[in-house]
Amino acid sequence: MASGRKLAIYAALGGNVAVAITKFVAAFIAGSSSMLTEGIHSLVDSGNEVLLLYGEHRAERPPDELHPLGYGREVYFWSFVVALLIFTAGAGVSVYEGILHILHPEMLEKPLINFAVLGASIIFEAASMYFGLKEFRKSQRKNEGAWRTFRTSKDPTIFVVLLENLAALIGLVIAAAFIGLTVLTGNPVYDGIGSVLIGLLLGAVAIILAIECKHLLIGERASPQLQKALKQFAEREKGVCLVNEVITIHLSPKDVVAMLSLDLEDELPVGEVEGISQRIEQTIKAQYPEVRRIFIRPQSRHEAGAELAALRNSAAPA
Repeated sequence: MASGRKLAIYAALGGNVAVAITKFVAAFIAGSSSMLTEGIHSLVDSGNEVLLLYGEHRAERPPDELHPLGYGREVYFWSFVVALLIFTAGAGVSVYEGILHILHPEMLEKPLINFAVLGASIIFEAASMYFGLKEFRKSQRKNEGAWRTFRTSKDPTIFVVLLENLAALIGLVIAAAFIGLTVLTGNPVYDGIGSVLIGLLLGAVAIILAIECKHLLIGERASPQLQKALKQFAEREKGVCLVNEVITIHLSPKDVVAMLSLDLEDELPVGEVEGISQRIEQTIKAQYPEVRRIFIRPQSRHEAGAELAALRNSAAPA
């Protein structure tokens, strides 16, 4: 899976670098604001892919004394940084450039160059989007919609690349439409309006990505299916009276920490309690290797209920 993620990022990076160079050359020759905006968009996307690869590299570092649970959340941090860059460097510059062109319009030169570059760019972006969509579908459950998969995904690198490519394709269509309006009407203001719309599109994508990455960075639980399975594994063990609570949290797309609170039979000797904990841990890791750390806490249901009530009371507004 990790190699597949990196392949999708490398494909997007290569496509964006090629497209950015082509767009800037075309914008310089034809004097198009929309094309210049699209060039900035592709350049920002290229930098974003570099940051995603850097995040992947940092997240692979092993645990150490300072970070005993590893560096998995580096993926979430750098994905959040990418969302901020899309909003500032992508959306902000695009809107600024568009407003500037509306206030001081200049007619396009050699519009055919713009259309040729846009056509080639659509091909490049569609090719890189294919790799991102291929990886995205691997995480998609049967009969699950794309939006639902996006909301529940724990792998920001894939949906960041996918939404970047989707925004790029839509942006290219907007640029082509408004360059066409500029040529048909002879009014260069349409070119600036196209830039503003592309900027607003990038701003919307950046906000969506920032919200999703923020949730992951703060800490999201594992899937309900995994939590249910962990509870069932514990309930099957002889000597377990009740599973009080199952807490999970993602440290990275494939790194989960789990804590189980178990109500055990009072007469169990210490050695048997240790044996139960060991068997549960071995069973879980055999079935779900992404659960890297498991903490099992023997606790009566009365203690668990009192602890949960105290936690809720402390979190309640004064």
